Amino acid sequence: MNEDFFSRQTPYSDPGDLDTSGLPREPRRLAALVRGLIIHRYEGGRFGYDVPGERLCHDAESRYVTEILRILRERGRTPLTEQRAPGGRFVGTCRDFSLLLCSLLRATGTPARLRCGFATYFGDGWYEDHWATEYRAPDGGLRLADAQVHSGYDVPFDPMDVPRDAFVVAGDVWRACREGRVDPRTCGLGSVEGLRGLWFVRGNVLRDLAALNGVELLPWDAWGPGLRKGAPLTEDDLAAADAVAAARSEDDWPRLFADPRLTVPAVITSYAPYLGERRITLPVR
Repeated sequence: MNEDFFSRQTPYSDPGDLDTSGLPREPRRLAALVRGLIIHRYEGGRFGYDVPGERLCHDAESRYVTEILRILRERGRTPLTEQRAPGGRFVGTCRDFSLLLCSLLRATGTPARLRCGFATYFGDGWYEDHWATEYRAPDGGLRLADAQVHSGYDVPFDPMDVPRDAFVVAGDVWRACREGRVDPRTCGLGSVEGLRGLWFVRGNVLRDLAALNGVELLPWDAWGPGLRKGAPLTEDDLAAADAVAAARSEDDWPRLFADPRLTVPAVITSYAPYLGERRITLPVR
């Protein structure tokens, strides 16, 4: 991990004028803090909370941590270190849990980055579209953290040290699909028919590469014909994703991201689940 690069905030993770002096520095405590501030948009039932429609549709469209923090301030003046009732929380997705944790880790001195991939712990034999936070642990090793996972989940691991075969980064799933070890029809969003397959895995490969280069997108952001729902993949699409999946050196990711086939353009399309298709202009990097 390039410690300096992944210690710097991006336009997406930057917490703005947040006073971090009262925040804990230990990653586990920061993850607990995040769990007390965000509720997943589809998990209101776990907390006995009926998520209002407006929040269900709009909260998770917040592309930047500054927006997440603004919404939290509007819903309560309690310190971020205090766990909130569901009605005072931000209603987000796995990406929002992971991005906010990444932001707070960076802000308190721990190098971290967002990873896009697939979780195998939400359903047997299924690779669920998911995001996690990769961070430098106090012992110097790299760990994967899933800030969404709380005591209500029955997982056989520490959410601050998710095994690499439980959360699998997108490039590794792509390679497994291409080699016939994983059926791409078992990769995607299990709750939505049609959002699965090799085209979906390729989308996560590109979003993971973008995140590694400081462009931490929403899960439904896309660009180019190959990222549309069910899009057929060309030989060029396959070769470019193969190159990303084969990368092993930290130096490979900036080089690959400079490839016009793989970089994120200034204007993208957001296929928002509730708000529909929209054109989005991203901030200048």
